[in-house]
Amino acid sequence: MESRDLTLALVQADLAWENVDDNLARMDRLLAGVQGARVIVLPEMFTTGFSMNAPAVAETMNGKGVDWLLQTARRLRADVAGSLAIAEGGHYYNRLVWAKPDGSLRHYDKRHLFSFAGEDGHYTPGREALVVEVDGWRIAPFICYDLRFPVWTRNREARYDLALYVANWPQRRAAHWKALLPARAIENQSYVIGLNRVGADGNGLAYSGDSLAIDPYGETLWKAQDGVEVRPLALSRSRLEEVRTQFPFLQDADDHELR
Repeated sequence: MESRDLTLALVQADLAWENVDDNLARMDRLLAGVQGARVIVLPEMFTTGFSMNAPAVAETMNGKGVDWLLQTARRLRADVAGSLAIAEGGHYYNRLVWAKPDGSLRHYDKRHLFSFAGEDGHYTPGREALVVEVDGWRIAPFICYDLRFPVWTRNREARYDLALYVANWPQRRAAHWKALLPARAIENQSYVIGLNRVGADGNGLAYSGDSLAIDPYGETLWKAQDGVEVRPLALSRSRLEEVRTQFPFLQDADDHELR
């Protein structure tokens, strides 16, 4: 398929703590005016907030949150992606579920679990990376803490055009978020989007949003403020090709990968 500019809708939301019905209703309201987006992006654990109470909040792949993603993708004729707590095979996963308008699903399980908050004691890490194609764009989704680990997200052989990080990244470490997202864009010569939440969670942690879209040269296309926002965004294919052609740095990248 010939590539063209990619249109997205980025949903920086405040999340109700461990309340699936409330959060799905919030998402419906926020998406009410969205038109023409090919990809809609929601924050990490968008149905519950960043909860370690996995037995209480996790659902199966036939659950309410996944069904909502499928129905929303069909209704808006767009790919819809966000992470949620999933129970599968006796394990719990912080899983980004990617729903397509044709009813198909892809998923990525968070590789790097946030041990500082005990996430590794409640959830199982993923082992496989994911690249999803939309209108000729190759999109690699990651989740929050993955941002700190550039080997895992290394764009070997230009396998992706957009790295997408969904997050619950606290305000107290916002400076790290704002530094690492541009770094990932520059080193991987790809667009990078970091989609965060706002508000406070059940543990009293504050989130200032600061969602960002960075182009392949490291320049900021959009920065959200500290509030709920639904942002339409178009990514330029010609800009991506221009940067990679003028500065072909990826061809000199180290050839290594995680085992």
